[in-house]
Amino acid sequence: MGLILQFLLLLLLVTYGAAFAPNVSPRVRPNTKNPFVGRTTTPSPPRAVISLKSNIFDQINIFRDIGQASATPKVKLPDDFVVPEPKPLTISESTDLFRFAKNTLALALRLATGTFVLGWKIDTFSYDPEKADSDKQYCLRLGPLAIRDSSSVLQNAPRPQQPLVLYEYDASPYCKRVRETINLLDLTVEYRPCPGARQGKFSEDLFQKTGRRTVPYLFDPNTNVGLFESSDQIEYLLTTYGPPKEDFDRKALWPITFEAFSLFTATQVAILLGIPGGKRQPNARQDNEEMKPLELWGYETSPFVRPVREKLASLCLPHIMVSCARGSANRDKMVEKMGRFQVPLLVDPNTGIEMFESAEIEKYLEDVYTI
Repeated sequence: MGLILQFLLLLLLVTYGAAFAPNVSPRVRPNTKNPFVGRTTTPSPPRAVISLKSNIFDQINIFRDIGQASATPKVKLPDDFVVPEPKPLTISESTDLFRFAKNTLALALRLATGTFVLGWKIDTFSYDPEKADSDKQYCLRLGPLAIRDSSSVLQNAPRPQQPLVLYEYDASPYCKRVRETINLLDLTVEYRPCPGARQGKFSEDLFQKTGRRTVPYLFDPNTNVGLFESSDQIEYLLTTYGPPKEDFDRKALWPITFEAFSLFTATQVAILLGIPGGKRQPNARQDNEEMKPLELWGYETSPFVRPVREKLASLCLPHIMVSCARGSANRDKMVEKMGRFQVPLLVDPNTGIEMFESAEIEKYLEDVYTI
């Protein structure tokens, strides 16, 4: 009976998260022994860092081309648009139950990899905000339980000053294992969708800069490192933004680092979900790639976040993925800014909209970014 209760609790922790509610400032620790620093796989043209104000982050630096950022297209909201009311832990009438079930099965196929940050631990089952340092910290309430969790190792890990950039294709098993690593390390990364690896302006941009249309391609503006191979990218992320090696057991990463297993199961997930992001949506605006990156708060395995990720990918919209896996410091950040935790949360700097609710976000993206 005890094992069954533990399993049910784990399942709830994996699938859901609801709110309670200080801003955890990123730490930067130079990694002087990183063999990747200063290495680029291909020549990179001059870049610029542009500061963009956001209601979610006090300030976020977005790595963009000067010409692209200075010519942001104009979009407008539908006349009848109303921001939906947040409904945490609710499967509403607008939820596609069959799709939700497939996304939950996909989570199981990948052993929930990316659902928890590296070094995940439960701090307490009886969190009391009145006794905490701040009343704006996240916790998960399950009946009489008030669960507060965190990472035991990431507090010693350096954080990038600027978001990394990942050219990716949602269904690619190689891209998926990199995205899962990003969630494990609790990183914020700008995703640039390249449907089928060869469609969209980002694919063309990648080809012009590197001579290849291979994804994933990871570029780190903090170190000027560019990498193609997923295994190299995973090793780079762990070396550059992971905790000291002595702080964690690398064997815990086997669902990602055991390449044959990760690629096989990630391929099964892609097939199960219908090869998401395989094609650019025919009615997507031709200038979507030129938009300011949208911010999406969530994590790879969430069955609520996944439909929004797929829609962003098919529309070729650049988006900054703010990782919010279980134990993530970003959960506290969201609660401090929004007064609650719920994913997905979409912040659109092109229209000024901030909104929750997966199905409603999908409809919003369809209304605003198609013709």
